Amino acid sequence: MKTAIVYYSKHHGNTKKLLDAIAEKHDVTLIDVVANKDADVSEFDRIGLASGIYFSAFAKQITAFAQEKLPENKDVFFIATCGAPAADSFFNGIRKITDSKNCRFVGQYICNGYDTFGPFKLVGGLKKGHPDAEDIRKAVEFYEGLK
Repeated sequence: MKTAIVYYSKHHGNTKKLLDAIAEKHDVTLIDVVANKDADVSEFDRIGLASGIYFSAFAKQITAFAQEKLPENKDVFFIATCGAPAADSFFNGIRKITDSKNCRFVGQYICNGYDTFGPFKLVGGLKKGHPDAEDIRKAVEFYEGLK
């Protein structure tokens, strides 16, 4: 199955660490949404959308890409990192977009990520050291177990 993962990974590269580990073991195409915001993913059977969590949602760059460029009727999955306690609700916005395009949801993975946004910087950040080796291993296992 031909797979692409469209991602946004900015501040500490938390999300990209997970994706690099997946790409190291599996044949996936990683697409940085900032560098390739007009990427054509229609040739892929399965599309991952990956991002840090910003104000309880995926990065606006990923949601904009999904709204404008995600083809209909694709298998989709989500990968996220966050400094706050993980919540399924973080996926609601992106899931609503993919559902509207009749995409088939095949799974989601979320783990901690180092966060120094705003006032968190004053206290040395949240979730320092994450994603760690265990988080990365679980991300690879998640990918390997996709439906």
